[in-house]
Amino acid sequence: GVFCGSGGVEPQSETNWRLADNYNVPRIGFVNKMDRSGADFFNVVQDVREKLGSNAVPLQVPIGSEERFQGVVDLITNEARIWNEDDMGMTYKVVPIPDDLVDTVAEYREKLLEEVAEYDETETLLEKFFEDPDSISPEEIRAAIRGAVMNMKIIPMMCGSAFKNKGVQAVLDAVCAYLPAPID
Repeated sequence: GVFCGSGGVEPQSETNWRLADNYNVPRIGFVNKMDRSGADFFNVVQDVREKLGSNAVPLQVPIGSEERFQGVVDLITNEARIWNEDDMGMTYKVVPIPDDLVDTVAEYREKLLEEVAEYDETETLLEKFFEDPDSISPEEIRAAIRGAVMNMKIIPMMCGSAFKNKGVQAVLDAVCAYLPAPID
């Protein structure tokens, strides 16, 4: 599902969401136009939860918003990525998590780990979550996310600006990693 960073859930989003629910179609949410005036990723995530009744779980925390939107912090790998403006977002550099986002990233990473641990079929993640959340590997997180998405228990939420090619590759990678393949 693609949502506007400033408009959130719109009527056509609700219609398409109901259709996907009727046919049991797993999905990922992408908050687009994060560089637009009034864009607010977490507001849209909350909107998806309330209006669509889904368990929307952020996989990223945006770095900046509106005209200052420049990258994301990946909550799975816990690394910040800033897109290169010169090549329209085709490449990025990994940088330290900005100081003003450290607490936000810690909060949302813990929520992500708690959600995926709850839906992990092996239940080993739940044990690791209570013992030492940092011991959960990115591969374990991705596997648990895929299982939860396939069972329609969570909706992974990502963000970017498709017009400027920011975040598009990450969404394509998420489609391959979390959504059903033809053999599924």
